[in-house]
Amino acid sequence: MNNKYPSVTELVASDDVRGFARLLSRLENGDEALRDSVNRDYEKLGKSYRIGVTGPPGAGKSSLVTMMTKRLRELNRTVGIIAVDPSSPFSGGALLGDRIRMQILGGDRGVFIRSMASRGASGGLAHGVDVAADLFDLFGYDVVILETVGVGQSELEVARCADTTLVVVVPQSGDSIQGMKSGLMEIADVFVMNKSDADGAERATQQLNSAISLKMWDHWTPPLLNTVATENKGIVELIETIDRHRVVLGECGELKHRRDSRYARRLRALLTERIERELWSDGRDAALLEGIAARREPQEIIEELYRSFRGN
Repeated sequence: MNNKYPSVTELVASDDVRGFARLLSRLENGDEALRDSVNRDYEKLGKSYRIGVTGPPGAGKSSLVTMMTKRLRELNRTVGIIAVDPSSPFSGGALLGDRIRMQILGGDRGVFIRSMASRGASGGLAHGVDVAADLFDLFGYDVVILETVGVGQSELEVARCADTTLVVVVPQSGDSIQGMKSGLMEIADVFVMNKSDADGAERATQQLNSAISLKMWDHWTPPLLNTVATENKGIVELIETIDRHRVVLGECGELKHRRDSRYARRLRALLTERIERELWSDGRDAALLEGIAARREPQEIIEELYRSFRGN
């Protein structure tokens, strides 16, 4: 690691929040040495509980996360928030909308909010969010909340990074609930009908409950909770439900399974990255371009590159 900054272990010991913020910036900027340092501390992870929050734009996810955080602080739990914002088309940086909306949490040392740019990442999560959550874990935060970009039903990646996943919907989307993709239905551990004081809430609730009842669930049937985040309604019940889900996951072994799967994906990602880096060494990229220029058959080029790689 760059000697300009202390190690993760030193930061945790010193409770240096500014230093922690700098580490997050380095991680977001692709500091591989820092990422490797976090990976070496993998056996120390697991104290934080990760909550994923996903749903369509306009569902009030940021307001919900804000009120959830206030309730968690009332319970004396420290909270780290990773809000993945849309990237600026000009700078590639985050637009920071979530951080602006969460200003009410400012000044509380038990809360750390980080906006990260999506930078075109698939699945609604920024590259490196999983490792950033690990940093929050190492730094001692009790809960890490992952709020995804509001791009609708493609936000399935959050479930791979979270222990409990909330899918937030609103009454105005009632007609579309019937056609909700099965993938989004399957990742939900808790459904949240936010803005439940709006017109159409009862009908939308009935539709979603019907959709939930049609599926066979293992260990846990996702409940549907009604909230009005802007008025702090339903938040206490939501946190209680998340805590109950955590207990169920622990008792049936699913929590360990989810975390083991997350670890396995990390290993595969690191291995794939290393293989890809070595594959394109020794001028193989030049050989690929030559094959393209000569309009050779794709399979022939691939076989040649693969034999070359295996030979090394």
